[in-house]
Amino acid sequence: MNSSLISAVHTASGLHGRHVLGILLGFFGVVFTANALMIFCAISTNTGLVASEPYRAGLRYNERIAADEQQILLGWVERLDVNREGQVLVGLAERDGRPLAGLRIEGSLGRPSTNRLDRTLTFSEASPGRYEAVTDPLGAGTWVLAVTARADANAQDPLYRLRRRLWIRP
Repeated sequence: MNSSLISAVHTASGLHGRHVLGILLGFFGVVFTANALMIFCAISTNTGLVASEPYRAGLRYNERIAADEQQILLGWVERLDVNREGQVLVGLAERDGRPLAGLRIEGSLGRPSTNRLDRTLTFSEASPGRYEAVTDPLGAGTWVLAVTARADANAQDPLYRLRRRLWIRP
């Protein structure tokens, strides 16, 4: 009778130590795998770099504030149109509505969260004070447009800066 009692103990179903060990290893394996995936995605999509030379940019911060105040004093009026097909229109006029012709306009268009889709815009003057650029069609979502206007090709500092966050409907 003793041998039948021993075989009954071995065939009894239930939770044993090796089951608990397997459950714990499986649980923590899933947690560590998910964490590793999240860390990889975070590091590979965002470098954390905000400016290429933050120290130099910080030194020039007061100059930038003065330039922004000067831009406000100019009183220029801007008109901006961007469509899904990639056409960008920038209109600049004096405070009294006279168009500002003959400026050299440069710009960039990109997503706020990554630089993978950044595009350099080359503007041409379609009519006095009306500057146009064409790029690839734009996908739905948020875009950031940055435009600078200079008096001529030799000017170092821009006369006017424009930075707008745009939303393209899906």
